[in-house]
Amino acid sequence: MSELTSLTIAEARERLRAGEVTSRELTEACLTAIDAADALNAFVHKTPEIALERADAADARIQAGDAPAMCGIPVGIKDLFCTEKVPSQAASRILEGFRPEYESTVSQNLLDDGAVMLGKLNMDEFAMGSSNETSVYGDAVSPWRRGNDTTPLTPGGSSGGSASAVAADLCLAATGTDTGGSIRQPAAFVGITGLKPTYGRCSRWGIVAFASSLDQAGPMTKSVRDAAIMLGSMAGHDPLDSTSADLAVPDFEAMITGDIRGKKIGIPREYRMDGMPDEIEKLWVAGADMLRDAGAEIVDISLPHTKYALPAYYVIAPAEASSNLARYDGVRFGHRAKLAQGDGITEMYEKTRAEGFGDEVKRRVMIGTYVLSAGFYDAYYNRARKVRTLIKKDFEDVFAAGVDAILTPATPSSAFGLGEMADADPVQMYLNDVFTVTVNLAGLPGISVPAGLDAQGLPLGLQLIGRPWEEGDLLNTAQILEDSAGFLAKPAKWW
Repeated sequence: MSELTSLTIAEARERLRAGEVTSRELTEACLTAIDAADALNAFVHKTPEIALERADAADARIQAGDAPAMCGIPVGIKDLFCTEKVPSQAASRILEGFRPEYESTVSQNLLDDGAVMLGKLNMDEFAMGSSNETSVYGDAVSPWRRGNDTTPLTPGGSSGGSASAVAADLCLAATGTDTGGSIRQPAAFVGITGLKPTYGRCSRWGIVAFASSLDQAGPMTKSVRDAAIMLGSMAGHDPLDSTSADLAVPDFEAMITGDIRGKKIGIPREYRMDGMPDEIEKLWVAGADMLRDAGAEIVDISLPHTKYALPAYYVIAPAEASSNLARYDGVRFGHRAKLAQGDGITEMYEKTRAEGFGDEVKRRVMIGTYVLSAGFYDAYYNRARKVRTLIKKDFEDVFAAGVDAILTPATPSSAFGLGEMADADPVQMYLNDVFTVTVNLAGLPGISVPAGLDAQGLPLGLQLIGRPWEEGDLLNTAQILEDSAGFLAKPAKWW
């Protein structure tokens, strides 16, 4: 049965249609794998009853010949997505006991297409982190190891549970969210594909907000084709989200033709960082060669404001977080602190937020509140917004000059050990997002594709950045990278 869990969405779809396997069999295989993988701490709320009920409904739809592409496919849902009557905590103590009476638009779209929810996946608290070490549920663990070393490794963050579950074949795919790299960085760390769509392509309604102008949901899958299939189900206009684009959702899978002849691929000189490991540099050069061999033209480009991206991001994101997280006050839902005799509403707010939020969330809320305060608003927040506009213009200029996509590394290193950055300056952790945050600041689509292994046998990914709304074209180019790199490595099972 276990070979069923290693299927891609595309493979499972064919076998379901051919009657070779049922959704119930697929789902039961995944549930068995999940129960045997508690050491990974990827699934934090298991929903087997819901899964089997939906699998049976999917089987009925498939038999009736009324089955969308995702029908019967078992998936994991990141804990940031509200799911009706199922705990949705954003990995935070402050949302303990919260069971929404509604479904997020993205998870509803998947449900409407017959996808099977296996449960909720671990993540960094409120999606704030690059290592999945800020979760109230404890660390998610990567299925990968460095050779014979038993040190537990990070699966990346914030969508660490999603990355770990897909890489370990606990589910066929998972939802993620990406505010500064939280789909692409974990995907690169565990050797899977992660797609962050254009801002507005997927509805944000019902997804617990971190930074509203940056957050975007996307698929985390075992292949580029799977990302195309799943995005087609997740995306779409939603009147409940004012930032959702009123655009038709194309058939992304049909746009994967394997032909990129004549496409211009940009290599940004500003992404060549001091101290970048040789392995990352070599992989980047190899990626450019793969695209050149497929008929693309490789051109050097400049994105001059790249060096200001991380500082701008770490002003804008915490500012929006401090505003969004003000609603968690112990009054309406979630955790409320026990109060002493004589405590008033101010003490209730203070104690609830002190107990409910973890250290990283508190740090970012304080930074955000500081940069939005009267004396510093212009010096920090407004200046960061102006820098963001310049970063966006850099990309617009490059695309206006005829560049179709941009190739960069996905991360500055392979996965590091859990706890290895615990005592480091928080900025060291923030540097993990150095190649990814520009894409969020500019609202562009980006995809991470596994492209090789480092000397320790750990996955490394390459990132492609596309034009706005042209995910189909981006996926087509990514397919070339996937085919040329031929990455088939899987983690050796130890859990």
